[in-house]
Amino acid sequence: MLGYRSFSERSDSLLARYSETLGELALRSQTELAIRVAKIQAEQASRAKSAFLATMSHELRTPLNAIIGFSDLIANLKPDRDAIEKGADYAIHIQNAGRHLLQVVSDILDVAKIESGTFSLNINPVPVADVIDASIMLIEERIRAKNQRIERRLSADLPCIPLDERRVKQILINLLSNANKFTPERGRILVSARRNADGGATISVVDTGVGMTPEQLKVAMAPFGQVQSHYARTQEGTGLGLPIASALAQQHGGNLHLESEPDVGTAAVLRLPGEQAETPGAPITVMAGGGERRKARK
Repeated sequence: MLGYRSFSERSDSLLARYSETLGELALRSQTELAIRVAKIQAEQASRAKSAFLATMSHELRTPLNAIIGFSDLIANLKPDRDAIEKGADYAIHIQNAGRHLLQVVSDILDVAKIESGTFSLNINPVPVADVIDASIMLIEERIRAKNQRIERRLSADLPCIPLDERRVKQILINLLSNANKFTPERGRILVSARRNADGGATISVVDTGVGMTPEQLKVAMAPFGQVQSHYARTQEGTGLGLPIASALAQQHGGNLHLESEPDVGTAAVLRLPGEQAETPGAPITVMAGGGERRKARK
């Protein structure tokens, strides 16, 4: 019995040391894994920071250079007959560059507020049809300038729902502006809306533009993402419009979904609930998206 007890004690001791060693190895593996994950995250953050600075450097310097350049031209104008005409032309360029610069800064501030959770909505009951009509009115001049055709198909029973009118206009104007920019001359833009079963509304903006592949669509929905194509490179922008629009839709408790096909067009679908989200202003990411799927057709 004494020998058996001694053997049993030794076995228990060995098992205890073995278990302790396994625990130390597991803890070491977890620590090493955590270090590797932290390193990868730090590298990704560094690359994201570099990409952000590169993008912002370009987006801020381009309009600033235009403002400075045309201001210099105005300052050096000779007092002749053409001075007034040239000065007025240069002033228009300065005004356009200033507006673009203001939009860049506003987009950056919106992203910062949304991701930090300090963004808030001014919610009031608003007729959905009125918001759509007001948004179309603000973009019509640009649509006419490209000889495009815009169609409006709104259900007669569109509801009046609680929303931030200015922010929903911001979403729709962004979608309409993209449709205008990436649809060639004489193209078509269709704006439609219907009432949802929950008392909310679904608004669609469908164009016959250049369209995107699934990979390009992912880039377009990412912050500062700009699709690399010949047509896209001719269009200015920060790459923040769609991510901000998606985030604003989520702030309302809804969602924004895009589906696109090269040489066919893009369909953007905004879904707004009948009731306001319970936690407006909660921190969310501007990269989120999702929602109903719509096929873009000519």
